[in-house]
Amino acid sequence: MSPNPTPSIAVLGTGIIGSAIARNLVRKGFAVRAWNRTPDKAQALMADGATACGSAADAARGADVIITAGKDGAAVASAMRQAEAGLKPEQIWLQLATIGLEATAELSAWAAQRGLIFYDAPVVGTRQPAEAGQLVMLASGPLSRRDQAQNVFDAISRRAIWISEQPGDGSRLKLVINNWVLALTHGAAETLALAQGLGLDPALALETIAGGPLDAPYLQLKGKAMLAGDYSVSFSVDNAAKDAGLVLAAAEAAGVRMDGAAAGLARFQRAIAAGHGGKDMAATFLA
Repeated sequence: MSPNPTPSIAVLGTGIIGSAIARNLVRKGFAVRAWNRTPDKAQALMADGATACGSAADAARGADVIITAGKDGAAVASAMRQAEAGLKPEQIWLQLATIGLEATAELSAWAAQRGLIFYDAPVVGTRQPAEAGQLVMLASGPLSRRDQAQNVFDAISRRAIWISEQPGDGSRLKLVINNWVLALTHGAAETLALAQGLGLDPALALETIAGGPLDAPYLQLKGKAMLAGDYSVSFSVDNAAKDAGLVLAAAEAAGVRMDGAAAGLARFQRAIAAGHGGKDMAATFLA
């Protein structure tokens, strides 16, 4: 990274997470150039002090750090291919999207071929923690530039967990954590649906659990959203189904049977078929 006190960062992908990351980086004094395949989403960041670029290559050209925050592996790969004309050896690439193990291995190899310093660092957190700079980074990659990567992580997260020097381990841990998040969401939905089906006020279930050893802030958050019918998107059903598929693919490769995860994916697929894919994943309640 250059000695410039405000290092240049290219953010490729400015959806819910990417845009929040870009804003927090600007607030912390970084020079941010943003690109998105839908130009309006990058242009919206100009009001916050970021520079919107017409191409991924323009965003990446001369950047000290490149951040990718696409929807999936295909989106991230496409963004980096479009950025290739602006890349140079020794640039740091922080890959923050949840893309699974196969795509991470492919992108890590692609980065090595071009001399990029690749960090596999998917984030834990959705819209609200991203906007508040309270994400958790699950990072793996070489020691050589870790302090520079950490400098960026400090601006957008409450902590970074460094797992190993092997890219892919960050994604492995992210799939483990996502499996738990999805299980909690489905568990909340089915618990409240059961209470409702048995003729009870489902709010009584949340009240009974509140404050005890079975409680969790996430349960109360999602459960209350379900009961209020508030499916404002923090993390969509479509994205949750994508992540559930990645969990199952990794589990199959590892020889681990995941009956609950498979049932959860089927539940998300029912919600999508019913027209709820663009809603928050709390809409599993509607399945």
